[in-house]
Amino acid sequence: MKCKKMVDIKDGNEVVTKNNTKMMKGKCPGCGTTVCRILGRA
Repeated sequence: MKCKKMVDIKDGNEVVTKNNTKMMKGKCPGCGTTVCRILGRA
């Protein structure tokens, strides 16, 4: 179950998607689900 609130990303790493957009991907410190944030073009 997701907690659905804005949280800081735990153990985040930067990923580049297939359309060349940077994305920060990590875990929620509260519930442990995956959290993704779009950063912008590479």
